[in-house]
Amino acid sequence: MLILSDLVVAYGAIKALRGISVKVPEQQIVTLIGANGAGKTTTLRTISGLESAQSGLIEFDDIDITSYKPHQIVAAGISQSPEGRMIFANLSVRENLAMGAYLRRDKEKIKQDREYVFHIFPRLHERMKQQGGTLSGGEQQMLAIGRALMARPRLLLLDEPSLGIAPKLVQLIFEKIQEINRELGMTILLVEQNAHLALKVAHYAYVLETGEITLEGPAAEIEQNEDVRKAYLGE
Repeated sequence: MLILSDLVVAYGAIKALRGISVKVPEQQIVTLIGANGAGKTTTLRTISGLESAQSGLIEFDDIDITSYKPHQIVAAGISQSPEGRMIFANLSVRENLAMGAYLRRDKEKIKQDREYVFHIFPRLHERMKQQGGTLSGGEQQMLAIGRALMARPRLLLLDEPSLGIAPKLVQLIFEKIQEINRELGMTILLVEQNAHLALKVAHYAYVLETGEITLEGPAAEIEQNEDVRKAYLGE
């Protein structure tokens, strides 16, 4: 569904991505793991059109989207739950979800999708009229994922969903990520510093180090790799 080919992204003289190639097959969960500063967030931001590729190609459903603007990428079927959640603090939970469906006009399906978000995250339903900024970190993460789902994407980009969240809620959110993949057949590209959790839910994994892919393979195999266990799993 998504193919990155020899993608190079630079911030001035510093190359954040040094020619990475990644494939995300339909209905799979693919994860990018790596240390801080490895280029994980840059990868997602470039797919979303928030950063520009210096060279290389981004293809989605056989269409070259490398130079698409962010709103065109959302319209094409890709949405992102960003690092740090970036919810609208002054808007209610319901209004935040409505913003996710901003480009849509199919009112009945929007309503269905909102009900689905409330089905997987009942806590959001309980806090429907509450301002986003008053939610806990875990609830804000649920809202960020729910808002991304409201665009009805075919590919969901998740950037550090475990960041700054209580361990109990992290477990719940990762269960819900698997549920979204299973129930909706949604393709997910997951960027996550918690390699242990990411490798448990993903089908395929890439290890990113200083802007380069150093290892890739089925997630279960990557989890057993000795170097990965030492570097990312604390073993």
